[in-house]
Amino acid sequence: MTSNCRMYEALYPEVDVTVMVQVKNIADMGAYVSLLEYNNIEGMILLSELSRRRIRSIGSLIKVGRQEPVMVLRVDKEKGYIDLSKRRVSEEDIAACEERYNKSKLVHSIMRHVADTIGVDLEDLYIHVGWPLYRKYGHAFEAFKLIVTDPDTVLNGLTREVKEVGPDGHEIIKTVPAMTEEVKDALIKNIRRRMTPQPLKIRAEIELKCFQYDGVLHIKEAMKRAEAAGDEECPVKIKLVAPPLYVLTTQTLDKDQGIAVLDAAIKACTKEIEKHKGKLSVKEAPRAVSERDDRLLAEKMQKLGDENKEVDGDIDSEEEEDTGMGEIDVDAGSGLTE
Repeated sequence: MTSNCRMYEALYPEVDVTVMVQVKNIADMGAYVSLLEYNNIEGMILLSELSRRRIRSIGSLIKVGRQEPVMVLRVDKEKGYIDLSKRRVSEEDIAACEERYNKSKLVHSIMRHVADTIGVDLEDLYIHVGWPLYRKYGHAFEAFKLIVTDPDTVLNGLTREVKEVGPDGHEIIKTVPAMTEEVKDALIKNIRRRMTPQPLKIRAEIELKCFQYDGVLHIKEAMKRAEAAGDEECPVKIKLVAPPLYVLTTQTLDKDQGIAVLDAAIKACTKEIEKHKGKLSVKEAPRAVSERDDRLLAEKMQKLGDENKEVDGDIDSEEEEDTGMGEIDVDAGSGLTE
């Protein structure tokens, strides 16, 4: 049983195809690399194929451990020699190679995890499941995306042939499902766990000020206008960090849609506050944020909150009266948070 296997059916890449490699060693003739999509078989980037420009330092062009998209120049299948070029790869080739490799790497990770946990041979799993999906869908990644919601349509058509001895003692070939129910269930479970789209959190930071007598009410109304820019798919919420800093957030499966919704929320909020001679400043434009970003924001809010507690009489300070940034008693249904 093997737990290692090339990602694609072909043993070697085709000439003129861009492949992803990892640099293993730099020698006088060039750089020795491993072809990551072909079970780490060895290839070489010749010195003359490293750059279009005159080479002053190989180290400035290529480093051990780095992953590089390179073009296949020659493949000697008998001797196992693969000559590669870095200088002939265009920007378009790089983008296409990186996209394909990232998809293939995810497929490979899922396949290997299933093979290891169920105790089946990885290459056998590729032969009967992975590579047929590559042939039918162009890339197994596209098939895996469909499996998330409709596994039977994709997987039930996969079969394999097995030899059996019939009642008369003669060998017969029988068509059976490509995998057992155990393997099928494990594959579906892993694909759903790794490929089900997760909502992205989109966040923006703004400063909101209003110097009018009833500035707090105007700020509250402006924030409500911002919230109204959201919808069921992209609800907008606003949280006070510390006067006059606020964060706007939304969650969505579509990053561009989430950014557009927060942009619209900021415009609606700006329009409302400017009617009352207030001002909105964007401190951080809408962007997708990670869990680490959320932790940093929480720490920032905690720190500012602690600092505010240390200032005696802060709530009744002249500054807060001037800026209209006192505590806002928001309606429970508004989604606004102090």
